[in-house]
Amino acid sequence: VGLMKKNFDYLDEETILSIYCSIIRPILEYAVQSWCPFWKKDIEELEKVQHRVTKLVPGLQDESYEERCSKLNLPTLEQRRLRGDLIETYKILNGHEGSDYRKFFKLRENSSTRGHDWKLEKREHVNTKVRKVGLLLG
Repeated sequence: VGLMKKNFDYLDEETILSIYCSIIRPILEYAVQSWCPFWKKDIEELEKVQHRVTKLVPGLQDESYEERCSKLNLPTLEQRRLRGDLIETYKILNGHEGSDYRKFFKLRENSSTRGHDWKLEKREHVNTKVRKVGLLLG
């Protein structure tokens, strides 16, 4: 973020968002579904980058973080992680990842509800909180 301020004379909203979304954020979130930041300090470190970037936008410096994200149409880290987990789950279940979905998920067999056949069974016993939230750690 510091290099962004240093290398550009004028940063408008479009330029800031373009640089952040195309260069900075992909580096921060590379393979996030497999390493899944769990500890609060790790989550805060990742989110801090977006805090700093949104403060660079002219006219939004005095707004709260949530208001800046809303006005810039940027999802929070939690929203991006949820979306990424859902996409990765879809890929695994539909064979796009080249691995057997049974390594990661257990499908519910006797589902009495309507809908599709891909209902996942909730894990009953998880040894650690890290394994509980990690998509590919289970």
